[in-house]
Amino acid sequence: MDIEGETLREIVVSVVAVGLFVAVILAVGTTFGNPLSGAGGLALVGAIVLFVLLMAGVGFFLSR
Repeated sequence: MDIEGETLREIVVSVVAVGLFVAVILAVGTTFGNPLSGAGGLALVGAIVLFVLLMAGVGFFLSR
């Protein structure tokens, strides 16, 4: 199976972005503990918003 260079770049960038998102979610969970406090919930929402913005930026970057 031969994958084009552009497709491979898209895969790698997307996997790195998702890995970063998972790392941030784990960091929020570790920092704010169980049960998640109000500040932890806000940090979790912030992480989700940053992930959405990051993926939009990645999509824009890859489309060029």
